[in-house]
Amino acid sequence: MRIDPANPVPPTGIVRRFGMDQVPDHVPPELIRSAGIIYSPEFLGDPYKFFADMHEKFPPVFYDVGPFGNAWVMTKHEDALFALRHAEYFSNEDATPFPRDPENWFYFIPIEIDPPDHRKYRNIVDGIVSPQGVLKLEDRIRALANELIDDLIDKGECDFDEAFGRPLPVLVFLDLMGLPRDMCDTFVSWAMALLHSNDRQIMGDTLKTICDYLSIAIAEKQANPDDGLVSRIANAEFEGKPISEREAHGFVVFLFIAGLDTVFATLNNMWVWLAENPERRQEIIDNPDNINAQVEELLRVRSVTFSGRTVAQDIEIRGVKLKKGDKVTSILPACNFDPDVFPNPTEVDFSRPKKIILAFTVGVHSCMGAHLARLEIKIALQEWLRRIPDFKLKPGTKIEYRPGGVIGPEHVPLVW
Repeated sequence: MRIDPANPVPPTGIVRRFGMDQVPDHVPPELIRSAGIIYSPEFLGDPYKFFADMHEKFPPVFYDVGPFGNAWVMTKHEDALFALRHAEYFSNEDATPFPRDPENWFYFIPIEIDPPDHRKYRNIVDGIVSPQGVLKLEDRIRALANELIDDLIDKGECDFDEAFGRPLPVLVFLDLMGLPRDMCDTFVSWAMALLHSNDRQIMGDTLKTICDYLSIAIAEKQANPDDGLVSRIANAEFEGKPISEREAHGFVVFLFIAGLDTVFATLNNMWVWLAENPERRQEIIDNPDNINAQVEELLRVRSVTFSGRTVAQDIEIRGVKLKKGDKVTSILPACNFDPDVFPNPTEVDFSRPKKIILAFTVGVHSCMGAHLARLEIKIALQEWLRRIPDFKLKPGTKIEYRPGGVIGPEHVPLVW
């Protein structure tokens, strides 16, 4: 679906459906489910057991009906790979659920921009977020990790999420964006309201607050450029012409939202697993040269996001007919538990043969921050386990998950 990001208008012909009375006629009744993904007590009680069990409890393609929107759901690794790699069938237009003002519309860039226009936006930031680019940040990230550990190690306990899991990736991200560190708590509170309130009024109000702030930040970076991503986007040019106000706004807003919660949630999930599995934790410590495989396997079993698309033209998947305009969600954590690709999928195996992990999607819309996220996770594991190798969850802790589009525990209290 070709759109004009410089002159954005609300999408037409795309319908968001909610509830059983809005199921399209072409959906077979036997494929309709109310799975409870992200909000049911069963899901929130143990999301990763829920994801793994989906392969036995649900058809590989089914139509999920729920309060946050109806959509086809795919849980097979092969099907998600196809959807993520074929924009001609699965468009990213209207891929995000965040409510925008129809009178002041913008696209989330580049996630809502399909090829061929997608690449020109990625080119603006690729030099910073490429594997070579993020390696320049390694010393800074490692120093920050140790500063955070210095502040808590002698206490013998901490709320991991507040003391390490959040500040490590968020402060790195704010530095990368060129945004003020002293607003970290405010920024995170906006992200939590937007991603986890599950209230469209709160989401809309919060997004307006974010947009208002970032509009000022973009203007300031245009007047006073620096080396951050906001400045790079604000002052970008295409074929000798400056990026439009709406393009710059949509790009910066998307990066802001995407960078504040995913690695934070991922670290929290991983540290719960580490605290509950001391023998496996020791395996990581005893095999430092295997760190990259360890990161990948932990990403496989503790992925935190989904990937939504809009069907661009009629297509059949596993005998199921998807119609143009239908919404589709690839449940990436469930795909990473697909037994056809990962034998004994719930077992954490640091010597598992290398396969494509769908933690950061794949294809043209693969996560721009994937290389940075992997580096942050690697350094976090190395430095924490070097200095605090023996720890556990605080006695009496019950891990509770918040509903929302990024899967992570509310709190991770640790003792050592």
